[in-house]
Amino acid sequence: MNPSQRLLKAAMTVLGLCLAAYILAPPLYWHITEGVAAVGHDSFSCPPCLCDCSSHPLLSIPEDCMKHDPEVSEDMERSFTDLLSEELKLREAEAQENQQRADMALLEAKKMASQYQKEADKCNMGMETCEEAREKAEATLEIQRKLTAMWEFRARQRGWKGGPIKPGI
Repeated sequence: MNPSQRLLKAAMTVLGLCLAAYILAPPLYWHITEGVAAVGHDSFSCPPCLCDCSSHPLLSIPEDCMKHDPEVSEDMERSFTDLLSEELKLREAEAQENQQRADMALLEAKKMASQYQKEADKCNMGMETCEEAREKAEATLEIQRKLTAMWEFRARQRGWKGGPIKPGI
């Protein structure tokens, strides 16, 4: 190996060791510091807390705080009732707003239904008019056919020898 490769290898080794120290040193330092503190202050440490939090409700105020000070008890009660009344007012306002939106939607739906009903009535009236006109046209056509047949019969009686009229029209 030439000297530049050795130098590069040594630099990479030093860089790797520095990186490992940078990553591993802080956790090791805190573990060692905690161990020394626990051994040195073992006689002065607080006893462990005996708290069974699972038996208490999630949102509970310790009763001792409210028993000792009546003003705090009244203030807490007032603020709790104020919060509840404010919550009720907010929910009532939200319910009224939702009701207003539903009423507006219902009114809009009624307007649209009325408009569609008017259009359907117009369509029905047009169909009735059309049907009446067709019936009149059929009746007129039938009258014209009878009239044509009568004139053709008279013409044949008087000697007309033409071919029959094609009833394709």
